[in-house]
Amino acid sequence: MTDQELIDNIRVIEDFPIPGIHFQDITTLLNNPACLQELGDRLYERYKNLGVTKVVGLEARGFILGGVLASRLGAGFIPIRKKGKLPGETFSETYSLEYGTDTIEIHTGTISSDDVVLIHDDLYATGGTMAAATRLIAKFSPKAIYRNCLIELTACPRHPDAEGLEVDSLLKIDVD
Repeated sequence: MTDQELIDNIRVIEDFPIPGIHFQDITTLLNNPACLQELGDRLYERYKNLGVTKVVGLEARGFILGGVLASRLGAGFIPIRKKGKLPGETFSETYSLEYGTDTIEIHTGTISSDDVVLIHDDLYATGGTMAAATRLIAKFSPKAIYRNCLIELTACPRHPDAEGLEVDSLLKIDVD
């Protein structure tokens, strides 16, 4: 399956959640069994030899293929959620958005210095969330941190915190 065939299965919803946004809806991509299998296979092939021991999925769409990938790699899965969604003790990281701030959290004790961590999300636009997740994971001092997304919006201006951040994307789309 080609990149374009996968991209053709992404539904674009205009002006969601606010005017001017071209929302990349992956539910139509994941609803296609052949696309879902292809995405899982591509992710597995990219990371099978890197020694990944934990896959961290970013709320909420990063949970879907993050969990699939963790299972295929024989790794643990850890969710990063919005503030107040995880029970128990957490570490948190606050980051700036175009219109304010947000906070993400992870349970303490979920990653060790022996872990190799892959952070996974569905979409990489400005990079603010990925940068905050990277800072959050770095608090655990793992052996390595890799970053992956399904879709990278190449025309989006990057968040200052995301400058120089290496993120591996499966699909690149030139919209903002």
